[in-house]
Parts: sequence; structure tokens; C-alpha cells
Amino acid sequence: MKRILKRLFIVPNALFIALLLIQLLPDKAYRIEDRPVYTAALAIALELILLAASFLVKQDRIRHIFTDVLGLIFVFLIFWVLATIKFDLPGSAKQAVFPPPGAVLEKFTLDLSQTLVNIRDSLALIFHGYLLAAAAAIPLGLFLGWNMRIGAAAGYISKFLSSISPIVYIPYAIVLLPTFRAASVFVIVAASFWPILASTMSGVLNVEKRIIDSAKTLCVGGFTMLFRIILPAALPQIFIGCNQGLSVSFILLVSAEMIGARSGLGYYVNNYANFGNYTSALAGVITIGIVVTVITFLFNLLQRFLLRWKQ
Repeated sequence: MKRILKRLFIVPNALFIALLLIQLLPDKAYRIEDRPVYTAALAIALELILLAASFLVKQDRIRHIFTDVLGLIFVFLIFWVLATIKFDLPGSAKQAVFPPPGAVLEKFTLDLSQTLVNIRDSLALIFHGYLLAAAAAIPLGLFLGWNMRIGAAAGYISKFLSSISPIVYIPYAIVLLPTFRAASVFVIVAASFWPILASTMSGVLNVEKRIIDSAKTLCVGGFTMLFRIILPAALPQIFIGCNQGLSVSFILLVSAEMIGARSGLGYYVNNYANFGNYTSALAGVITIGIVVTVITFLFNLLQRFLLRWKQ
């Protein structure tokens, strides 16, 4: 019983109750009508996750991560409600730009089917470009990192090219490539290629010399040396570049989907922002954040699985 009470009387649960009570405060005059039922529904869903994590997760570290993250979300929602619908801190002239959470959640719910289509199209675009970049950058990085002379010269060239924003290639991509989708994929490839290449080269250069010497004494061939010895040893560093490339790909999502796209999360946000519908635009921004978080989490699980030999 004491253990149950200890897991119930925690700060995130108090924040959940505070968020529900705040909905009872009087609203100030607002151009965009709030939908407190959506905020309350989200709070209840998060509280159910919190309770499940508190009683079902046995490891203290993982349980604390759940409770801390959900507690911060409750704090953010409380501040958002107070700043917009309750106290009108942005000011009446900026109310359309800073909609209350209930209105954003309602828009997210109403556009859910369209949002799922946009998520599918955006992920298809990003992974198409990202996988092409990784398929080209990793083998090339292995070769350049293994060949010291060519790799030294290529390192300076890659630093120069990686310093150029991929956005500047958009006009050339539109002119030279046959479709707008191909131009969009090219922007993603240009964004993610260089971090993966640089990290792969760095990983190869930092492989312990004794590992290479041991392989040479066994008369290991060049191809086997690269892909059976050096590649596994360089994987931790390669994953750092892959993580960076994935993050940059999502950052350039809006720019890529501005190239003739008619769907996707970036197009959704940009289209509604151009028409001044910031409620829908903010719903799209939050959706992008959720998608990026989920994809990053899954990528980290894959990284942990492939590098389990390091544990």
C-alpha cells in the first residue's frame, strides 16, 4: 500500500489535476474559440499513460523518464492554456497567430485522415532521399577513409561542399531533373549525404590499429577487410553521421516539399501558414515534432540492436 501511494503522490499527477482545474477559470475574450474538452481528453490520455508507466514499468530509470517527460508536457500545456485562453498574454492582435491548445487539438482531430496521408508522403520522400544518401555515402566513406592519400584530399572537398546549404541547389534541381519529386529527393540527398560521409571516413580513420594488424596477419583480402573488419568497427561513428543526416533531412522537409509538392507535412504547414490559418499550421508543426521523435526513437532502437556487441 505504501508503495502504491508513493507512486501516486508524484509531481506529474499534481500537474495533471492542476491542468484540469485551470479549465474552470474564466476565459478572456478570444477570436479563436477554445475547445477545453480536447485539452482535457489529451490530459486524461497522458495521465493514463503515466499511471501505466508508474505501476507496470519495473526499472526505476525508465519509469522516471516516463514520469519526467509527461510532467514536462503537463507544464507546457498549463503554460499554453494560461498564456492564451486564460490571460491572453500574446494580446488580442496576435490571437490568430497563437491559438489555444483546444483549438489546435480540435483541428488535429478533424484533419486526422489528411494528416496520416501527409505523414505517409513525407516519410516516403525523406526515406527515399535518406536511403539513397546512405547507400552512396557509407561505401564511399569506407573507401576514402581506407585510402589515406585520396581521403585526405576528399576531406577538404567534402568540408567545402558540406558548408553549402542544400537549399541553394533547388533551382538547379528543378531545371536539370525530370520531375518535382526527383528535385525534392535530391535536396534530401544533398542534406544527408555529407554528414554520413564525414562520419564514415572518421570512423574508418579511428579504427584501432591492432585490429587492422591482426586482420593483415590472417591475410584478409581488401573487400573482406573493408566490410567484415573495418565497417563493424566504424559503425558507432557511422551511426553518429546517420543520426545527423536524419535530423537534417527533417529540417529541410518544408523546403523539399515546397518544390511542387501537393501533400506532405511540410506542404501542409507552409500552405496553411500562407493563408494565415495558424491553427492548422501549428497542428502540422506539432505533428512533425511527434513524427521526428518517433522516428528518432525507432532509429536509436535499431542502433542499439546493431551495436549490441558493444554492451
